Amino acid sequence: MNNPYTLYLVTDDQQDIDTLCYVVAEAIKGGVTMVQIREKHGDVRAFIERSLAIKKVLKDSGVPLIINDRVDVALAVQADGVHLGQSDMPANLARQLIGPDMILGLSVENETQLREAQDLPVDYLGISAIFSTPTKTNIIKEWGIDGLTKAVKESKLPLVAIGGINETNIKQIADTQVDGIALVSAICHATSPKQASEGLLELMGR
Repeated sequence: MNNPYTLYLVTDDQQDIDTLCYVVAEAIKGGVTMVQIREKHGDVRAFIERSLAIKKVLKDSGVPLIINDRVDVALAVQADGVHLGQSDMPANLARQLIGPDMILGLSVENETQLREAQDLPVDYLGISAIFSTPTKTNIIKEWGIDGLTKAVKESKLPLVAIGGINETNIKQIADTQVDGIALVSAICHATSPKQASEGLLELMGR
């Protein structure tokens, strides 16, 4: 797979483990290229349990499993990578712990962070939030289409757009030539995650 970031599913931590496994299994059939497990409740055991369950679903699919925020969980379950926020472990330290081969992503929330991240040992940047969204209440900046277009031109690292993206605006996002698009609700809450994923890829022209 040339670009693992194309359609990037971020899981909904409110969904129970069975629903989660169903959503991920269906989304992969629909063409999702990467899966990030998010667990904001601070229960490490639950995080590990959910991650191992999803790892089983992803087995032999070629779709990388990324762990949100927690380097320890990523190492414990032998995930394919970890995605850090600005208040998580510094990227340099995370890279030392996970080694050279694991995927390392970092969220950037403004132009300064975007610039500073260019020299960090990360594989891609999550550009957040493109539009304001109910799943993220502490937004620093809404990038919008213009901000994203500018960021794509400036960044030498691959960018993944996230935040408030759905079938009504995904084409505009894809038109900026961003490397990947991450979604939560548009796939996790769809009646058919498989059809939703297929439809989103079609709208992206992929």
